[in-house]
Amino acid sequence: MRIALGIEYDGTDFLGWQRLSHGNTVQGALEDALSKVAAQPVEVTCAGRTDAGVHGRCQVVHFDTGVSRAMRGWLLGATSNLPTGVAVLWAQPVAEDFHARFSARSRRYRYTILNRPVRAALDARYVTWERLPLDAARMHEAAQALLGEHDFSAFRAVSCQAAHARRSVLAVSVRREDEQVIVEIEANAFLHHMVRNIVGSLLPVGRGEQPVAWVGELLAGRNREVAGPTAPSSGLTFIGPRYEAHWGLPAAVSQP
Repeated sequence: MRIALGIEYDGTDFLGWQRLSHGNTVQGALEDALSKVAAQPVEVTCAGRTDAGVHGRCQVVHFDTGVSRAMRGWLLGATSNLPTGVAVLWAQPVAEDFHARFSARSRRYRYTILNRPVRAALDARYVTWERLPLDAARMHEAAQALLGEHDFSAFRAVSCQAAHARRSVLAVSVRREDEQVIVEIEANAFLHHMVRNIVGSLLPVGRGEQPVAWVGELLAGRNREVAGPTAPSSGLTFIGPRYEAHWGLPAAVSQP
């Protein structure tokens, strides 16, 4: 049987999603918890890996098992064996040809910037602080240059192992909500550090240090060395993937 799960996690205390031999990861914690429920080893495949310190609102994974457990057992059993920063939101059987990564049509991220003179206390784990005033409207206008299919080499980490840098951005927006500036982006897939590098290049535009056209120029130039710095991981949350409706997954991860 193939089972899909929705996973929520605070990435602050983890070295990212992917299991490592030398530290705590979300995948490692989840597989250990599921293995206890199954009383045998369980390995999961995720929709999209996240880096150290990056959070997940609804990561989707799948795994195969011959063990018979109620879906409620997988959900509550796994969550009870997980660290407090990780929880299973839902569990359901899926078709044998469903694949958490390859069946996903798009992926969505949100980056949250606390924009005020004083740093965060309560929300410090989930935001990035910018003390200088930001013009969210300018940032939004600049970000529209990213829409469509492009070579995103200017926003690709040097360590990125993707075969090529072409990605298709389906939607991108920047808005202000009181003291927060929120960047949301949806694409068919993302390069390593792509969202954080985009945000790092939008910030100078928001501060008035670069013109609105600068982000489009960076995109066209394909030169990572002249783009903005990588924004901190704390402000980034993987909202989740989207799948076609026929897979029957919850609305939060299904295409409207």
